[in-house]
Amino acid sequence: MSEAIHDFSAKLRQPSLRKPVTDYLRWRRSLARARAAGAPDPAPPEQAPISINLDLTTACNYRCDHCIDWEILNSGHQHDDARLRGSIETLRERGLRSVILIGGGEPTLYPGFASFVGFLKAQGLQTAIVSNGGRGDRLLEAAEHLEEGDWLRLSLDAASNELFSAMHRPASKSLTLDGICKWIPRIKACNPSFEIGYSYVIVWQGASRDDVPILENIHEIAAATERAKRYGFDYISLKPVLERGEDGAEIMDPEATKHSLTSVIARIHEQVEAAQLLADERFSVRVSTNLRVLEEGSWQELRNQPRVCHMQALRQVLTPMGTYNCPAHRGVDKAKLGGADAWSDDAMAGLTAGQLADLIDRFDASVECRHVTCLYNSVNWWLEKQVEQPSDEIDIEAGEERLDFFL
Repeated sequence: MSEAIHDFSAKLRQPSLRKPVTDYLRWRRSLARARAAGAPDPAPPEQAPISINLDLTTACNYRCDHCIDWEILNSGHQHDDARLRGSIETLRERGLRSVILIGGGEPTLYPGFASFVGFLKAQGLQTAIVSNGGRGDRLLEAAEHLEEGDWLRLSLDAASNELFSAMHRPASKSLTLDGICKWIPRIKACNPSFEIGYSYVIVWQGASRDDVPILENIHEIAAATERAKRYGFDYISLKPVLERGEDGAEIMDPEATKHSLTSVIARIHEQVEAAQLLADERFSVRVSTNLRVLEEGSWQELRNQPRVCHMQALRQVLTPMGTYNCPAHRGVDKAKLGGADAWSDDAMAGLTAGQLADLIDRFDASVECRHVTCLYNSVNWWLEKQVEQPSDEIDIEAGEERLDFFL
């Protein structure tokens, strides 16, 4: 059973998302019929993704040993603010519903970060922030703009100050895990309407970045959960570490361990069970899909991808280096949809729609994602099944309205 935040087919069956999902499926069905008949390809719908990951900057004030975006940190790539805001306006006019500020750097280091969060909310967009927590003052400033349905998640990955400092290596030697956590009650006092999460990436001995070993933290999972609850976080999110594959994709490689994989999974399971005992009506322990299948020993099943990744039409990644089809392929040329200006105005959006159609054709997910334990695996197969239906009518069983548009 997936956590609600990862139940993407349920999200796409929300009545409020019926039109963009139906328009996409209708196009894919008509495309298949046209090609079978030797007719010209129909034009793709004039719509934007429902959700985007937005990398505001490549700048970062940490040097985390387990960072998946190590190669692009502090590389000097940057957005033009006016063009970026124009892109958001174009995306919103074409159906964008949510933005996750994440990745590639630390969002709070973007000039005018709090103002940009306010801009997103003025556009009527659900907004989420994934931060290292090192600039609690800027998070506090941004918090006044957020509302119910939005969320903030801090990437902390430890329970002790010592392990936190060793894993994250913040630029400021005075920055501690205690100091970061002390901002949570202040942010809650400013605005209690949105959720705040404590993100914990689980690392085992044998995991590495560019063949450099990274520190294990399995032993602190339960203690971190207790810390999160004590400081007023709404939940802790537990997920396994990801590494870069040879082709640049983000992959989970549990078999790269110095010890018995069975032993590693058993230790993780023991800590997760202890963490789950701390859950109550106010505080939850969220086990990611990747961690669930790791514990079940079924992660290989999520590597069986359909040829077409349908989700690249419904969720994309906008970075200072360009626009990409998936978070798992951020920065990888073969997954590049366009430049940072791909959605900057109507003319560029029209060009990007054509480029998306081409990318969907040439990006064979069954090959390019064969090593990726994909969060979108089940929803891609669900969408594939809908495309293959012979009827002219799109008949998707409606789900409940969750008002959650993060993909």
